[in-house]
Amino acid sequence: MGDSSATGARPSAEVTVDLVGKRALVTGAGSGIGAAVARKLAATGAEMLLVDRVAKSVEQVAEETGACHTVADLSEPDTVAELGENTDIVINNAGLQYVAPVHQYPPEMFQLLLTVMVQAPFRIIRAALPGMYRNGWGRIVNISSVHGVRAAPLKSAYVTAKHGLEGLSKTVALEGAGHGVTSNCVCPGYVRTPLVERQVSEHAVRHRVPREQVVEDVLLSRTPIKRLVEPEEVAELTAWLCGPSAVSITGSSFELDGGWSAQ
Repeated sequence: MGDSSATGARPSAEVTVDLVGKRALVTGAGSGIGAAVARKLAATGAEMLLVDRVAKSVEQVAEETGACHTVADLSEPDTVAELGENTDIVINNAGLQYVAPVHQYPPEMFQLLLTVMVQAPFRIIRAALPGMYRNGWGRIVNISSVHGVRAAPLKSAYVTAKHGLEGLSKTVALEGAGHGVTSNCVCPGYVRTPLVERQVSEHAVRHRVPREQVVEDVLLSRTPIKRLVEPEEVAELTAWLCGPSAVSITGSSFELDGGWSAQ
């Protein structure tokens, strides 16, 4: 018993999660990880509100998944806080990157990254928690990064923001534990998103090397498993953290980084 080979059954690569009747908010849902999460949550039966600052992108994903959508700029947290109201599931995914050494880093860019990736998630979670507490159920998944647990040069604002998001997530986990609310972080390494693909192409052209060499020698130089993470992998873990199998998992950070953080 329990041996799938004995019964002829084939194990599934996906874990089935039933979120029918749950209301989910996904930020940065127009492309990349956010779009993959939206598609996965749609398959679980969740009702969704998708948020992105690019209208065309989020409209396309909303049409594909049957979700509602809104266009919002998370750099204006006062205007997005209410997005968290009356939600059972919050997926804080939106983010951006800017690269420069600390002594040359524009203060306004530093502030922008912290606003989008820490202040806005705080406001959204703050608005969502009262309803979750009333219902005795809630799931918060913050899409962090390997840079939430490992620093890197030239990325001071991004590293600071992701570390801040990790701290916020753990605090919410402690406060929400008695109310049926869990809060966790997913920490991917380099993911095959439009942003990363563009960075690879630009580096390949600039240095006149094949794209494959850029991926392996530059992006994945510290990663034992020499492959980019696929957005769908992040989406699978995110959905699982929202399901019944993860009811006792909170305050945790899950690295999908090919072994980067193990070093």
